[in-house]
Amino acid sequence: MGNLYIVATPIGNLQDITLRAISTLENVDFIACEDTRSAFTLLTSIGLTKEEFKDKLFSLYEENETSRIDHVLNILQNGQNVALISESGTPLISDPGFKLVREVLKGGVRVESIPGPSSVISSLVSSGFPTDKFLFLGFLPKKSGHRKNLLQSLKTSLKLIESTVIFFESPFRILKTLIELKEEFGDIEVVIARELTKIHEEVKKDKISSLLEFYKKGVKGEIVILFSLK
Repeated sequence: MGNLYIVATPIGNLQDITLRAISTLENVDFIACEDTRSAFTLLTSIGLTKEEFKDKLFSLYEENETSRIDHVLNILQNGQNVALISESGTPLISDPGFKLVREVLKGGVRVESIPGPSSVISSLVSSGFPTDKFLFLGFLPKKSGHRKNLLQSLKTSLKLIESTVIFFESPFRILKTLIELKEEFGDIEVVIARELTKIHEEVKKDKISSLLEFYKKGVKGEIVILFSLK
């Protein structure tokens, strides 16, 4: 029986990959990747040639994850090892993969995490908010009504367990989300961490009203939003 390795990869800066991640990717029999283009960039950056990895690379993304499970199980049950990587960061965190992990565990396969970069943890430790307890929400619902319901439930839960709240947001919805946060929680201090580890990395901590003014002309890139009521 082979092993399934969950391999964290850089969220931006390619130098953030670990030695253990490199060794794992070099030595596994197959690599299941969320995006073949980003996988190509990563693998060539660690010194592998296209000839070395082209035959062991296959896609596994949200839309085909269920149909790929039997294929991966067959590989593992034949004694070969598989690494799972996402487009960036730690796999399964708001990315596909948990269905695969759930099923291979049922099949008696060993699943091993190769830890590394995560925008959730990177943004938390640089936020200045409490780190002893945190609540990660992934992406908020796209529909305004569903977002409002979630934020109202969140307000209640934070009275019971004081936690730093972390979630991802699209640059196209950031202003609307900040307005809704202000309506629900008041003009609280919020951190917006954008393009972490990349050339245009930006971490801003300010009142919502100031952030609304700062971002009123729009914003680009991958965004993590954090706040705490403590």
